[in-house]
Amino acid sequence: MKIILRSYFSVADAIDKLLSFFKPVALLGARLYVAWVFFASGLTKLRDWDSTLFLFEEEYQVPWLNFEVAAYLGTGGELLLPILLALGLFTSFASIGLFLFNIVAVISLEFIAPAAFSQHIIWGLLIALIAVWGPGKISADHWLRRVVG
Repeated sequence: MKIILRSYFSVADAIDKLLSFFKPVALLGARLYVAWVFFASGLTKLRDWDSTLFLFEEEYQVPWLNFEVAAYLGTGGELLLPILLALGLFTSFASIGLFLFNIVAVISLEFIAPAAFSQHIIWGLLIALIAVWGPGKISADHWLRRVVG
């Protein structure tokens, strides 16, 4: 049994080493995907500001905030944080901010379709992975760490 387990772990280690080569690319892909989703949402809000204000007043129930303040903060967050995430710049701040934004988006809706809820779960998991693993080697944070020392 020990021989089988040693063989298995030897193969598993080799696979892990091979896959770790793709980790920076996978993290970049996750960052770009999540950034695009939230940035596109922010652009949609900007295109029709009257509808955005209406939605924040009537549809989105953001706790503790006036609807107009929530609309400005929400739209600003959806435009700024994804840019930081895509660049991998201040990634801890951007990923935690988007994670919280994602949670508020889900709880602020009185009704959310199951498919939309599933998407928010996927986005939340990707953001959490980025927050935990960091932005990867293909990021401004990685470059800045090397420059600063």
